[in-house]
Amino acid sequence: MASTGIKTDGLKELWSRLRFVLFAIIIYRIGTHIPVPGIDPLKISSLFDQNQGTLLGLFNMFSGGALERMSIMALNVIPYITAAIVMNLLEATTPSLKKLFRQEGEAGRRKRTTYVRLGTLVLAIFQSSGFAIALSSQGMAVNPGSTFIFTAIVSFVTGTMFLVWLGEQVNERGIGNGISLIIFASIVSGLPGALGQSFEAARQGEISLILLLLIGLFALLAIAFIVWVERAQRRISVNYARRAPNQMSMSQASHLPLKVNMAGVIPAIFASSLVLFPASLSTWFGQAEGFGWLQEVSLALTPGQPLYVIVFAALIAYFCFFYTAIQFPAKDMADNLKRSGGFLPGIRPGDHTIEYIDNVMSRLTIWGSIYMIVVCLVPQFLIVSANVPFYLGGTSLLIAVVVVMDFMAQVQSHLLSSQYQSLMKKANLKGYQR
Repeated sequence: MASTGIKTDGLKELWSRLRFVLFAIIIYRIGTHIPVPGIDPLKISSLFDQNQGTLLGLFNMFSGGALERMSIMALNVIPYITAAIVMNLLEATTPSLKKLFRQEGEAGRRKRTTYVRLGTLVLAIFQSSGFAIALSSQGMAVNPGSTFIFTAIVSFVTGTMFLVWLGEQVNERGIGNGISLIIFASIVSGLPGALGQSFEAARQGEISLILLLLIGLFALLAIAFIVWVERAQRRISVNYARRAPNQMSMSQASHLPLKVNMAGVIPAIFASSLVLFPASLSTWFGQAEGFGWLQEVSLALTPGQPLYVIVFAALIAYFCFFYTAIQFPAKDMADNLKRSGGFLPGIRPGDHTIEYIDNVMSRLTIWGSIYMIVVCLVPQFLIVSANVPFYLGGTSLLIAVVVVMDFMAQVQSHLLSSQYQSLMKKANLKGYQR
């Protein structure tokens, strides 16, 4: 009976966390429909009709439609992601910051979180000011002027900081990464409308139904390919020498698992945010006097254009290597093996082990970056060549699949944890735990 009670408590906690995640997503979706005071919805709608298929539409997808409605959450978590990128760069290039964040444990993590929040606030104010001034100068407000600009800035900044807070609450009281789940909800929210438009276009004969079905089949194959690569591992053999009492030393074999894509979905998110940040500014300010060149930059960065492909691919490759090197340093792995008494067969401990692990990770990261570039860019080429209005973004597909995989992994981990507690209770090992 006690075992059943522990299982029940574990399931209750799991359901409680899942309900909180669902509640947070509902709150977020409600917020995307709250408009900034003083916005003219007809002019905003006309602006997006004129910029279909550009980066403005891609930015709108990542905001879950909030940008098109010009809601208080139009900036979404883009300032937070940008601040996290800047903090990672500073941490990698500044030894004092790296020592502060990594050697002070929980206190260092809290300090890092505080710095990222402050960076998010600064970037949100900067981007909000640009949006508000552009909206006022281009006649998108009912009563343009300083009052509208101030109100819009406060609304945009408040919406972004609320989303950051909501994501942190999901991290603590829910399951999964809160910021990733918000981005996932933004992407998925536009899927029903996109499917409806595609089937309506097929019904009216604008596109072939067979072509639409082939695209759906391609999407399923792409999902299967992403799952397969994300689960792929390169296992490095590791031996652990243990000495039993009054006996010779015995060796236990294990392995060090290294994923092909160790950076996960972070490079795609970082690359998208960096491409969207200057492109969004050029969209708003490109029509102002003396800033016509920004409009040309915006057109050159349209998905499918050569400059967009080159910049996006380069950013993905860079962040694959950068994030892997920051989060999984070969020296730390070698030091952990040495402290635990492990060694690689045929490899001398120390610098030789570090060099071997670094070479393996470098080769894996090359293939991982190629995989991510292919997944993010090939669907765009197919859609452009087939002239299909339904935008099947490889980046959005990659983010959605990886976030779901991570979410399910954490749910399974929680279930295993509750089963482990039940097993310990059933075995009456409570006294040993003390």
